[in-house]
Amino acid sequence: MSQRLPVTLDIGPAVHQNAGLARYAERLASCLLSGHGDEIDLTLFYNRHSGHSLPPALANAQATTVEQGQYAWRLGALASQLLRSTRFENSLPPSAIYHATEHLLPRLARPTVLTVHDLIFEAFPQHHTFTNRAFLRIAMPLFVRAASVIIAVSQQTRRDLVARYATPESKIRVIYEGIDDRFAPIGPPEVARIRQRYSPDRPYLLMVGTLEPRKNHATAMRALARLKQMGQPHRLLISGGQGWLFEPVRALVEELGLSDDVTFAGRVPDEDLPALYAGADALLLPSLYEGFGFPVLEAMACRTPVVCANSSSLPEVAGDAALLVPPTDDEALAAAIERILAEPGLADELRRRGAVQAARFRWEKCAAETVAVYREVSNGSRS
Repeated sequence: MSQRLPVTLDIGPAVHQNAGLARYAERLASCLLSGHGDEIDLTLFYNRHSGHSLPPALANAQATTVEQGQYAWRLGALASQLLRSTRFENSLPPSAIYHATEHLLPRLARPTVLTVHDLIFEAFPQHHTFTNRAFLRIAMPLFVRAASVIIAVSQQTRRDLVARYATPESKIRVIYEGIDDRFAPIGPPEVARIRQRYSPDRPYLLMVGTLEPRKNHATAMRALARLKQMGQPHRLLISGGQGWLFEPVRALVEELGLSDDVTFAGRVPDEDLPALYAGADALLLPSLYEGFGFPVLEAMACRTPVVCANSSSLPEVAGDAALLVPPTDDEALAAAIERILAEPGLADELRRRGAVQAARFRWEKCAAETVAVYREVSNGSRS
């Protein structure tokens, strides 16, 4: 057996966040530890500012930390690239490779892997805060240029890297993310329990994701208003934590007269989410841009029909298992939903195709392909 390759993995997103980047870091780390311990010697690394700690699933993993303020850490990583200083090596455990799982890569003397999830701040700058946009516009080109190899989570992200930063295609590896085993067909008693909790009186359509303009809740609400005019009884149930720049969308609910038809459920507990998907008559994701699009696959795995945007990464994630519509066309979105509600055969076919499509995206596959990148980078550094 070949010698284990020492790898330091930035687990910071799983420590500091709850969104897609956190899931990527936590699930990748878990699969690397459980399935590839004979190939790599993994050390987790994070900034434990504000008393943060590892998620319970990784509590016993080998880890190294620093303790700096969030902004000091981010600005320090940027400064290290601008000054071409490798001082961050003093904060890291010795290893052959450093893997940055979020959009933050300090200058290092060792080979580095950078996962790029999306370039949304470039495509839709108006949907980011000024501070975050300004930081990323300066920092991301430097991080991308400095990385030995880039992992893009979709072909869309790969195309964006090439188009916006002239990144050599030979430097990019597309590795899809996965979905968790908990997303699977759910029994009727559990679905009934969750329906009683979140929408006891009416059937519902579901949106899942952080409350921010990019998710395009506004188009979904306009589509819902059209469905109301058709006499459909459904409410729109929105699961997601509060993001930014969302108040105009809340105002739109009042403007459209949908106060009794839109429910903001907040961030739903993880244990409720599979049954919440399963209980919905359709999952809606008319996002303006997604680097990957977890809810599409999660809903499919739970046998829920999906209607999503025909833009960014969503067509490659959804395949032929969803109805695709232009992201800002509320008439087309309403018509697609109406088809699912009125045509049981179509809904059943989408459920069948969705199960097949979701099964193609596994964290174990993501981890195995990531280890192959580590080997490639390590061999390249020795050649």
